[in-house]
Amino acid sequence: MSTVFELIIAGELPGRFVWADESCVAFLTIAPISAGHTLVVPREPVRQFTAAPDELLAHLTGVAAAIGRAQEAAWPTSRAAVLVAGFEVPHLHMHVLPAWGEAELSFANARADVPAHELDAAAELLRGALRDGGLGAQVPVSPDSPTL
Repeated sequence: MSTVFELIIAGELPGRFVWADESCVAFLTIAPISAGHTLVVPREPVRQFTAAPDELLAHLTGVAAAIGRAQEAAWPTSRAAVLVAGFEVPHLHMHVLPAWGEAELSFANARADVPAHELDAAAELLRGALRDGGLGAQVPVSPDSPTL
């Protein structure tokens, strides 16, 4: 049985992609805690972060840091945060989001009611910040496809 992330990566479900490389993709979540909340997901399914090879974890962490720097450039945030929980989807993923304090880093703060145009605007702002940061080669040509 495919996870929702495998379906998004395969193009069977929509995604707002901001990053794509040979090992992973990153796309905005449909239930963000803050604007720009992005998921960094390996292309190959790994059930949880403790089951991932060290090289993959290092790569995902580097991608999460690049996205976090772009979020810091795109939004007036005090920092970017990373959460690795993985209970909702059994496919390793890192949540990277603009944050202003620890209290807001709760999935109880996730919004499922964000209009599509706001998610689209946040994705485009983040793609622009990645390009401005010299990472345009990893920004997908099509925002709804994980291919370069």
